[in-house]
Amino acid sequence: MASGNEMGKTSDRNVKKGVARRIWIDLDNSPHVPFFLPIIEDLRKRGHEVILTARDAYQVRELLDLYRLPCKVIGRHYGKNRAAKILGTGIRATQLILRMFHEKIDLAVSHGSRAQMLCGYVLGIPTLLILDYEYIAMMGFIRPNWILVPEIIPDSKELKPKSQVLRYPGLKEDVYVPRFQLNPSVGSQLGLDEDDIVVTVRPPAVEAHYHNPEAEVLLDAALNFLTQSPHVRVILLPRNEAQARTLRETWGKWISSHKIVVPEHAIDGINLIWFSDLVVSGGGTMNREAAALGVPVYSIFRGKIGAVDRQLQREGRLILIENAEDIRKKIVLARRPKSEEKKREDRPALGAIVDGILKITE
Repeated sequence: MASGNEMGKTSDRNVKKGVARRIWIDLDNSPHVPFFLPIIEDLRKRGHEVILTARDAYQVRELLDLYRLPCKVIGRHYGKNRAAKILGTGIRATQLILRMFHEKIDLAVSHGSRAQMLCGYVLGIPTLLILDYEYIAMMGFIRPNWILVPEIIPDSKELKPKSQVLRYPGLKEDVYVPRFQLNPSVGSQLGLDEDDIVVTVRPPAVEAHYHNPEAEVLLDAALNFLTQSPHVRVILLPRNEAQARTLRETWGKWISSHKIVVPEHAIDGINLIWFSDLVVSGGGTMNREAAALGVPVYSIFRGKIGAVDRQLQREGRLILIENAEDIRKKIVLARRPKSEEKKREDRPALGAIVDGILKITE
């Protein structure tokens, strides 16, 4: 098993040998776009070829446009029904097989793309699965060749690749949070006032296999609390259009009065978090982005809590909301001083991940 430090010591031996690698990265979900962007840039800077595919799911298309990232979009999301999900994975895997059949790929990389793993299995392409949550549902006997996780995640029965578990230091969000560029216009785009206590709220992923309906109860309790609190402006970020329609129907009065703002288009989430005074979220990525920026964050996620979130809780960088009573007891509504120090820290996660990818391909 290789540690993050061991990975960080890996040199660019393949580049020195003059051997360029062909790395296929599949962007399966919205958070994967900002996460992989610096990885793609670093791999290309080191002289390697990166082939990109993406799934038309959540805000993936809009984020590709936002970051000006050329990419072949293949397949779509098939909803929350388990049978439809399985069928959809098979359909997308077939589409990927047809697309990648004649490509000579050295390594397929994703942050949880089951369709890519299935494609790799059929075509004999080595696969690397990057994870930061150890309780995802695996695909039975179809396993990646390697798994790459944060150092804080312990060994478990879920983490059993064909070859090896590798680890990197810090959080997944440390890969891209330090490089974000401050956009002062975010506040005016959303109609925020200087006196507002800005609370960014991310609903739970109701279509995910790990979803617990208790999170939806906590979302309702949180929005009731926030809309009844003076000087609070809620920025509500639905995960897809179906969820947006439901939220607009339920909270229409508050949306009409601009107490709740639902952005019309995908926005740079890191900038939004930076301009927020606190975050309430049912999703792991936004929780950890806030923690990486030093923004107070309250998690209403009610699935099995992973090692990364447990560590952030112990460090006081994330507060778990476990029941409706916790909403009023634990959430502190206050404006926070905004300093840029947190995002300027040098964090080794990016270099360790890229080094790990290249070490595998040697």
